[in-house]
Amino acid sequence: MIALSILVITTSILRSFSFSYSVRNTRLVKFVSRPMFSRFFVRPGHDERSNASIKALHLSSEDEVQALLEKAKKLREEAAAMSGKTLEEIEEESKREKRQMEERKHDLTEISRNKSQAGAGAASRIVPVPEDARLQVQQAASAVERAFKDGIVRQTIRFALITDDEEMSGELNEWPGGAKQMFREAGRPLTEALLREVNVDSSGQSNLPPTITTKDIWDFDGSAIISSKTVSQHRGGDVTALVFPNTDSKYLRDIEAIDRNVGPDRLFLLINPFWRNVESWGFNILQPNGKKRAQEVVFDNGYDITYAVLRFSARGEDCIALKAYPYDWQMYAYREDPSWFNRRIPIWLGSSAEEPTSSQFTELLNSRPEFKMSKNMRQMQRMMGNDDQ
Repeated sequence: MIALSILVITTSILRSFSFSYSVRNTRLVKFVSRPMFSRFFVRPGHDERSNASIKALHLSSEDEVQALLEKAKKLREEAAAMSGKTLEEIEEESKREKRQMEERKHDLTEISRNKSQAGAGAASRIVPVPEDARLQVQQAASAVERAFKDGIVRQTIRFALITDDEEMSGELNEWPGGAKQMFREAGRPLTEALLREVNVDSSGQSNLPPTITTKDIWDFDGSAIISSKTVSQHRGGDVTALVFPNTDSKYLRDIEAIDRNVGPDRLFLLINPFWRNVESWGFNILQPNGKKRAQEVVFDNGYDITYAVLRFSARGEDCIALKAYPYDWQMYAYREDPSWFNRRIPIWLGSSAEEPTSSQFTELLNSRPEFKMSKNMRQMQRMMGNDDQ
């Protein structure tokens, strides 16, 4: 390290002197070569005197450089004497240390770049569409556990509301019985299955399934609080879920109460809330501060979407936007399987860091050859026995 420090100091001195010498030389030459000075001040014999002055400056500068080189050599010799090594060994050690520093810097740069690429690769992972309710629950449980492991204890889950005997590729259920039917046939079974599947007990004290309890809030809203309790004394594996909350002020009070009750370390889920964002709380004369309260109670405290399967139509095609923490939103559209009668398969269109919009789906559909014809046109082509590709 001593040798390296001496080499750095010497190099800096020489660079500084060389720059100063170059600047002085340049200025002198420019000064004496200007036409105006040649016209008014140059007399016979002036060029010879100027050349002599420049030559003297060169000689003086060379002497200074030589003196600095001698001083640097003397410092290296003193360092060698102090360390008991030869001058050649000191210089070689200095070069080796400098080379090692450069290699270490290069390694750190590579490590940083690899981490960035790994992070980008994780975010862009393609997550498949679950085919039925059971697979949807398993996929949701994995996403919830990954988010909980990363310290996210307030989460929002948006299930595709399908029953146990339905497929994800089927037609959307109209739910003629309203929220009560939605809760009874899909909301409650999906949430209870999720709480049985999720394991966030870090103590590992129990492998027994948790006990599930359900408490209705307002029957006509189809809302309820569903909880799972483990047999472990640790209680950290307990999970609470609020199903189908809406923009009524009562649910904001319920969320506040549950949040205090579960504490800062246990998992609390909002399942299929009937709002999209804080703008869902429009002006209401009965709750004039509803939007402000929603911002404070819900959106300022997290409740990020960690799992969602959103089904909708874009350009007449049945589409799915899928989110599974920590990956990007996945964008799919269903298309008829040409090799199997009356069967549809999801076609991956792309991904998005934010929740995708219908216009994004339309743009991607228009760019894909599989969807160059509309769904109705493809059906007509198949009826006529033509290839719909």
